[in-house]
Amino acid sequence: MSSVLRAMANSSSPKHGISLWCPHASSLKHMSRSSSITFNTFQRRSFVASSSAFANDNREYVIVGGGNAAGYAARIFVEQGMADGRLCIVSKEAVAPYERPTLTKGYLFPLDKKPARLPGFHTCVGSGWERQTPDWYKDHGIEVLYEDPVTDIDVQTQTLTTSAGCLLKYGSLIIATGCSAVRGTVNCSQIPLRGSCHISSISTSFAQMVLIEQNLKGNGECFIYFDQVGKLSSATVWKFPEKIGGNLPGVHYIRDVADADSLISSLGRGGKVVIIGGGYIGMEVAAAAAGWNLDTTVMFREGQLMPRLFTPSLARRYEELYQENGVKFIKGVHINKIEAGSDGRVAAVRLENGSTVEADTVDSLFRTSLPGIFAIGDVAAFPLKIYDRIARVEHVDHARKSAQHCARALLTAQTHPYDYLPYFYSRVFEYEGSPRKVWWQFYGDNVGDTVEIGNFNPKIATFWIDSGRLKGVFLESGSPEEFEVLPKLARSQPIVDKTKLQSASSVESALEIARNSL
Repeated sequence: MSSVLRAMANSSSPKHGISLWCPHASSLKHMSRSSSITFNTFQRRSFVASSSAFANDNREYVIVGGGNAAGYAARIFVEQGMADGRLCIVSKEAVAPYERPTLTKGYLFPLDKKPARLPGFHTCVGSGWERQTPDWYKDHGIEVLYEDPVTDIDVQTQTLTTSAGCLLKYGSLIIATGCSAVRGTVNCSQIPLRGSCHISSISTSFAQMVLIEQNLKGNGECFIYFDQVGKLSSATVWKFPEKIGGNLPGVHYIRDVADADSLISSLGRGGKVVIIGGGYIGMEVAAAAAGWNLDTTVMFREGQLMPRLFTPSLARRYEELYQENGVKFIKGVHINKIEAGSDGRVAAVRLENGSTVEADTVDSLFRTSLPGIFAIGDVAAFPLKIYDRIARVEHVDHARKSAQHCARALLTAQTHPYDYLPYFYSRVFEYEGSPRKVWWQFYGDNVGDTVEIGNFNPKIATFWIDSGRLKGVFLESGSPEEFEVLPKLARSQPIVDKTKLQSASSVESALEIARNSL
């Protein structure tokens, strides 16, 4: 399938296999110099790897990254009987793979509202499957290198180097690093690639989530949380510029459990919160902040929330809901500077219009063109078969499904292409005592004309119709049966009577009209 990494290998391939050498790893087993293993990669080629130059058992498969996709891929390896002694996961995190969306949902709940905590949300509980704790990986013979991210990949010799100096020789490599919340200018891949190859394209957009905290005149904690979306391409990425305060002390990037713990610590100190960015993650953090009963403001440059998905009417409904929960909005503004206080830490945000926001708290088949290398999850650009275009999807549903599809393709005779239906959802205000819980789902493509039905009390539905066909559908507060019909509608793309749909008296009747069109 279409790759994320596009490279050329001009020299003949060396013998393939995987071995690991790691300094000070006394727990690793030694093999005799005559030992070797033979196995097949996705292309069903046979390779032999000698362990004579390395200090432990050979591994056939390596997953780089320890997030959602890695956990779901590991599950398929176990199902296929290909994990025990064959699979290694290299992760920069200190914990086993977990359902990352929880970090901006249940994990941020106030302590008196039953927040989510590990091991409760290890993969793959998000899909109703087994909870894969660290012991699960040990019991299934999967080697996990924690807190040891890959720093170098040599595609010619098929080796990895980790930050701790581990040298890892792979046979088949799955890249599952996901998106990164990064500050500053970095190498486009963030992992140098060497060998007879070049990178012609890696374009990774990311949600930059920055938390800036500051003690202000002894009156609590001041912090800013940013939800900005940028692009990772060529050799640089978008960053919040240093010259306007982007590197002031107290900047945190929310990506993992440790980052979320830092945010919770700041939320617990009370004060005001300013969230910069009205996107997906920013809105989830805003809902969480409201749950702490904090004075919360969301500011963004656009004229509405989530313009890439929400219609203006839909955005207005959610803005009103957030306002009912005490969240304020400042729209159409640009940040001019983050100003420091007398101690050099953040004290205020100055807008381009000259106004200043001050607060106690200020806040906002997955193969590459390289033999034996695969990419899954957020980092992978892939053919979106249903719409005949190349796409990258930054959502946990795609991370889970692409991981499973890739692993099955690698380990079995499965050759059918990945046929993904875009799906997004959000669940907020679900903590105890909330007057209303929000849960919406979207399937399909948001192109064409829109038909909105419902009064948001609590249901509302939006249908996207293009050339007479239903392309996408959004539903808030649906029943399980109603949510179940959404993917069927989006995948079938039936011809619908737009006029009849517009005349529907309720969300239920509109869904029935759409269902009948199937």
